[in-house]
Amino acid sequence: MDELAQFLIENNISICSVESFTVGGFAHMIGSVSGISAVYRGSLVSYQTRIKRDVLKIDEEILQKYGVVSNEVAGLMAIHGQKMFDSDLCISFTGNAGPTAMEGKPVGLIYIGITYQDKIHTFCFELAGTREEIQNQAIFIGIEKILDVLKKN
Repeated sequence: MDELAQFLIENNISICSVESFTVGGFAHMIGSVSGISAVYRGSLVSYQTRIKRDVLKIDEEILQKYGVVSNEVAGLMAIHGQKMFDSDLCISFTGNAGPTAMEGKPVGLIYIGITYQDKIHTFCFELAGTREEIQNQAIFIGIEKILDVLKKN
């Protein structure tokens, strides 16, 4: 996280997060870095589907058609979060950390969305481990993916 925070601060790139199954874990990690207040706007934990619908304004038809654990919803979470927080970059996390299948989707299936410079990047992973391990793996993958996106632009 330190490398990401340093890059964001040095380049004055604002960031926010919209989290579901990671339940604010990314926010906690980035918020723990000294000096991050210069660029970190905040986070929304949209754990329940109704928060994705009512607060993030993700259309009910999209939620019904694809489910909350989907590429489409990860992308929309990042897009709507970026607008909500008026930030340069937003990362979103949605997935199933267990203990049972959800929407017919297996435990460990996760999606990450990243919006930056009017582009949306979405990633799908199938992770293994305990609930906490899946959450932590997703956060660290998210950090790597943000750095990849930033360094390519």
